[in-house]
Amino acid sequence: MEMDGTQLGQVEWAIKGELILNCNCTVFCPCVVSLGDHPPTEGYCMGWAGIRIDSGNYGDVDLSGLNVGLLLEIPGRMGRGNWKAAAYIDDRSDDAAFEALCHIFTGAAKGTTGLFKMLVSEFLGAERAPVTFETEGNKRRLIVGKAIKGEVEPVPGKGGADQVITNTNYWMGPDITVAKANVAKVRAFGRVWDFDGKSAEICQIDWKGPGR
Repeated sequence: MEMDGTQLGQVEWAIKGELILNCNCTVFCPCVVSLGDHPPTEGYCMGWAGIRIDSGNYGDVDLSGLNVGLLLEIPGRMGRGNWKAAAYIDDRSDDAAFEALCHIFTGAAKGTTGLFKMLVSEFLGAERAPVTFETEGNKRRLIVGKAIKGEVEPVPGKGGADQVITNTNYWMGPDITVAKANVAKVRAFGRVWDFDGKSAEICQIDWKGPGR
């Protein structure tokens, strides 16, 4: 039950903003175009993501201006599940916003991120942390306490313009900018990862629930 009596999974929610992601794939993650049917380039996936919420709400709870960091570990093809995941929620969030973002990023709130509930077999935890999402030129930086330090930037295409894979059915959004990680260091939940130079993605997000 929610505080106002609404059942979990029935609360209207929405998030608009930007997501950046880095994983251990080389060149570019095949999950975007294969929709998880093709295994990651290394056979397994380890990665982190940062979400900047420009505007958002969970029922009457305002989520605008908050950031979220995610840790993801997938043993094979994305669609087969058995994911491990953890969430770092902006420490500027009050209790209601923290709870709301936990519901959204565990999939309990259904909607766009509802697939997490189906695919994540082990949720390592959610905790408050200082989560900074910065943009400088075309570079995006995510710093989550001492757990994640990342910087990604688009891989330039013809004329220097971004390379964008458009009109996909990828769950994050239809248009994915091809990027690479300049810095990608994770020290969290016993994981020590360094994926500098590996695959990255940038996506404008427009997520909602509980329906899609």
